[in-house]
Amino acid sequence: MANTKWSLDPTHSEVHFKVRHLVSHVSGLFKKFDATVETEGDDIATAKVHFTADIESISTNDEQRDGHLKTGDFFDVANHPQLIFNSTSMQKVDDEHYNMHGVLEMRGVKKDVVLHVTFGGIAQDPWGSMRSGFAITGKVNRMDYGVSFGGIAEAGTIILGHDVTISANAELVKQKEEVTA
Repeated sequence: MANTKWSLDPTHSEVHFKVRHLVSHVSGLFKKFDATVETEGDDIATAKVHFTADIESISTNDEQRDGHLKTGDFFDVANHPQLIFNSTSMQKVDDEHYNMHGVLEMRGVKKDVVLHVTFGGIAQDPWGSMRSGFAITGKVNRMDYGVSFGGIAEAGTIILGHDVTISANAELVKQKEEVTA
């Protein structure tokens, strides 16, 4: 069987997050991130995914808030500069949908997570490269990673929600196939 390596096309990919703030939500993104994927042939169900995001590149469209997010109250970028995800298995739901199981590491804490993947297909681009596309969603509880800043407001309203919604769109470029015995 041939192993296929795929690399992320960052110009056609994005990683976003959203968390409840009082009565609304605040969204953000990572500007610098990378992923590599290895599959058996083109079989997505066999995907092994390695993803990193540089915490320093976080953006919520507010420099003061971004600076606070980099402190020990949140991501602690001085001690933990990257968010890391490594998949452990892919569970096929149907031809387009998968549950990707893996370990998410944030602030030095590793937790098992399940992300929902929608497979967009494989196509050849105008320059002859093969590309695959994915939409990824999931939720993590920030408290599980030691991010406990933001308690209860005077009126009893939670200032900052515990659940963080993750959404990403990824376009990968096929690199090479390696034949294994």
